[in-house]
Amino acid sequence: MITNLLVANRGEIARRVFRTCRELGIATTAVHSDPDAGSPHVREADAAVRLPGAAPADTYLRADLIVGAALAAGADAVHPGYGFLSESAGFARAVLDAGLVWVGPPPAAIAAMGSKTAAKRLMAEAGVPVLGALTEPSEADLPLLVKAAAGGGGRGMRVVRSLADLPGALAAARAEAARAFGSDEVFCERYLPAGRHVEVQLLADSHGTVWTVGDRDCSLQRRHQKVIEEAPAPGLPADVRAGLHAAARAAARAIGYTGAGTAEFLLAEDGRFFFLEMNTRLQVEHPVTEAVTGLDLVALQLAVAEGDALPPEPPASRGHAIEARLYAEDPARDWQPATGPLHRLELTLPYQEFTSAGAGAGAGAGAGAKAEAGAGLRLDSGVAAGSEITPHYDAMLAKVIAWAPTRAAAARRLADALARARVHGPATNRELLVRALRHPAFLAADLHTGFLAEHAAELTAPDTKGADRAALAAALADAAGRRGALPSGWRNLPSQPQLKRYRAEDGTESAVRYRLTRAGLLAEDHPGVELVEAAPDRVVLSEDGLRRTYRVTRYGDRVHVDTPAGSAALTALPRFPDPTVRTDPGALLAPMPGTVARVAAAVGDTVTAGQPLLVLEAMKMEHRIAAPTDGTLVELRAAPGRQVETGTLLAVVQPTEA
Repeated sequence: MITNLLVANRGEIARRVFRTCRELGIATTAVHSDPDAGSPHVREADAAVRLPGAAPADTYLRADLIVGAALAAGADAVHPGYGFLSESAGFARAVLDAGLVWVGPPPAAIAAMGSKTAAKRLMAEAGVPVLGALTEPSEADLPLLVKAAAGGGGRGMRVVRSLADLPGALAAARAEAARAFGSDEVFCERYLPAGRHVEVQLLADSHGTVWTVGDRDCSLQRRHQKVIEEAPAPGLPADVRAGLHAAARAAARAIGYTGAGTAEFLLAEDGRFFFLEMNTRLQVEHPVTEAVTGLDLVALQLAVAEGDALPPEPPASRGHAIEARLYAEDPARDWQPATGPLHRLELTLPYQEFTSAGAGAGAGAGAGAKAEAGAGLRLDSGVAAGSEITPHYDAMLAKVIAWAPTRAAAARRLADALARARVHGPATNRELLVRALRHPAFLAADLHTGFLAEHAAELTAPDTKGADRAALAAALADAAGRRGALPSGWRNLPSQPQLKRYRAEDGTESAVRYRLTRAGLLAEDHPGVELVEAAPDRVVLSEDGLRRTYRVTRYGDRVHVDTPAGSAALTALPRFPDPTVRTDPGALLAPMPGTVARVAAAVGDTVTAGQPLLVLEAMKMEHRIAAPTDGTLVELRAAPGRQVETGTLLAVVQPTEA
């Protein structure tokens, strides 16, 4: 029997495992890096052990430190979570060699799937369809996908559409793979741009039972990383679904698999499917499977680790569940990650935390409004109000999951919950998620891995009218906070309008000019808008007889304006810009904290607009820094391995004279 479990991970997966442990009466131990010392997963554990340092290589990737922490804390079992060491056969062996229970598959099974190239060969021998690795790609094979043989999460992957680009893509993929996984092995396979990413949830015990616990569609991705997932995969013909499940079972049996895992497939337009990889761990998107089955997959992992036998068959699925990953990033700026303090993360509708939000939902709900039965919403988050979003780890803030009897109802519920959420802090992808969930193509289940790129213009277009109304509400709330008995702007004689300036997340600026008179609000750029009520935190406006309430919260010069229809994040600007603050138009500043991964140009080089000059790595992603104009690179302050902060001068391009 497991009595004390150490989770060799951080954030929401650690909290998710701890929730099940509390229900089962198992004591919990956390590990944490220095930046995570005050994180929710540390506060919730019964005990916590410090891993000195900040970088993953010094902390969460140190198997020796984690095994030592388990022994020091008196833990008798280790759960790896996902990411970090979760798919390390060496770590699994170290845990077992220390006399601890490993909550995962046998090390040999992890090793068998550890290399995608070796796994493909093994699966082909087992009769599972695979996309073969291409040793000498030709024009007929284009487009290609360069992939890292080890690891996952979109790291070390490049799409190649011209053979001339292949050498550069191979070099970049090798460099990224070496940093991320400690192996620079990469391979090429055909890229199916209209393919779907479909996966099968596996659960197997040591008594010979192998479950396929439904399937999921994870096609909505950015940079080869999942953003929206759902269960079951919509629109699959019965024979295709049966074939996927049979192939997944064959893959598990071929390697003597036990525990939870996922077989991932690429589904072509013609209905053929090909094995991609097996994730020998619990998946980030496991909540959608829990929602449609009522299972607690973590509890089942623990039961299998203790030697229990599974029932002959898993429960049938009911209804539909969709998960959206809320990231601290800006989709309109090439998914640039965002850092800084998180002031608020709040769903305003009833929800449950870390427990099934759908079929068979039961115990484990949080307190208060979020525990209402039948809410159909679940929130899994590793952060809370007051958390600092740093560049050291993944940019995901939370996963929001909705369950409903039908797919359309689940999409509507999830979109509404996200739109009404109050997320105050760094920029997020929340608006893109809402638009994607409401997009006609998504609702028609017209899914493929290029969905977000294909519809990028619609999904990231700025909402200029919404931002302008939010700026007006922010200005009026500010006035309400500063005024005395009379409204700000009140004069017995005609006067100049009040002026407030704001900048939206997309960089556009709004100048709000208004007067409050006996006749009411006079806003030059908002004809027909009437002020119904204004307080420092709440403004009610009426337009053409339609009232809207704006909730306004200010943190220094940052202003968040929330409505049931959506939200806006603004930065209050000085009334008159400081003429001494100037930036050289050819200067390239670091857009985020990060590490210089590589440099692609040298001082004196002639460069063209858009040409990559260097690559920054932050929050598990690479970000290209490109020349802003045609010209000459006259200054370069970046070097591989250098740590930079937001605003650091990286390079200067002297524009070519016209």
